[in-house]
Order: sequence, then structure tokens, then C-alpha cells
Amino acid sequence: MLQFISHYNSRYGYVSGIGAVLNGGCRWVQLRMKSASDSEVVAAGLAAGDMCRRHGAVFIVDDRVHLVEQLGADGVHLGKGDMPVAEARRILGPDRIIGATANTFADICSAVEDGADYIGLGPFRFTTTKERLSPVLGKDGYVKIMERCRNEGITVPVVAIGGILADDVPEILAAGVAGIAMSGALLNAPSPAGETKRILQLIERKQLI
Repeated sequence: MLQFISHYNSRYGYVSGIGAVLNGGCRWVQLRMKSASDSEVVAAGLAAGDMCRRHGAVFIVDDRVHLVEQLGADGVHLGKGDMPVAEARRILGPDRIIGATANTFADICSAVEDGADYIGLGPFRFTTTKERLSPVLGKDGYVKIMERCRNEGITVPVVAIGGILADDVPEILAAGVAGIAMSGALLNAPSPAGETKRILQLIERKQLI
């Protein structure tokens, strides 16, 4: 699984960046616009959601539970400082996807208990795309946490996030995560669509081993 977390740079805005990775084959998009107003998120989200549906991609909104219905999103991703997972589940009901950010095994346990459908575990390394960064995990951190998940019978998918580059993908997947989330590594590549295809091939190759 490859998730794209939206961002922007000098060449791509939020929506055009999403379009580029969709053209490269990504089928899971999170619209993340932390500093934007609701009206800006709605404008981008309506366009991005339409593109995701045309490509058969999952469309997740970051943080803004109150906009999920309006945007026709498949669900929401909640950071550690966002609405509690249990409250979001109460509002959205059983059918919407709810993802939760985690930095520790205890975070994972709490999110799963509250009804999270998947976990974004990280950061792998320092990243400039997120403020108030949690402690960096590195490869060893993923290995230890995923081992505890297996030992405790936790089967909710865990996706690695935070500063991940193409060369990191094989060793992170080897730790036992279900997928990889990327932002700048895709958007800042000479061809985001081409880089998306390359990452998807790396993931597929690793999963076949």
C-alpha cells in the first residue's frame, strides 16, 4: 500500500500534486492542509475527491471530521493533537475509515481500542512537512514496535510515515508494516507520476519476496 499525503511546492499545488500521483498509480490519498481555512479545504477537497473517485482511489481528509460528509470522503486521518478517535467514530459511524497517527506502541493500542481502522506510525526520520514532530523512530523503532504488535495480536494495518525516501522502502517494509506514506519524496521528484510508479514497483517487489 502506498499513501500520498498532500502538500505543495513551486511546481504543484495541493490538487495538481494529487492528480500527478494518481496518474502514477497511487490509490490512497490524504488531503492534508493544516493551515488552510475550511473554505480552502472544501474547494480543494471537492476537486481532489472527484479525481480520486475517477481513479478508484481512497480519499481521506486530514483532521476535519466535520467536512468528511460534505466532501464525500471515505474517511478521516487524525493526528495526535486532533479529535479523539472514539469521538470521530461516534460522529462518522461504523462505515467511514478512520486513521490515527502513532509514535509508540501505547499510541497504537489506544487508537485500536478506540476504533481506528489503520495506524500511521512515525516519523521514520525528520521531515519539514510536519510541525511539532514526534521523536524519530528509525528502522529499529519500527522493528521493535511491529514485533510487539505481532506478539500482542494487533492486526490493524500500520503504515510508516515521516520523511521516507525510495531507498528506505525495502527495509521499512521488512519490519512488517502494511504500507508506506509519502509526501515530499513524491511531490519533489522530477516526475511525481514516474516516482510514484517506481515506489509502487518497489513495494510490489518486496511483497513478492
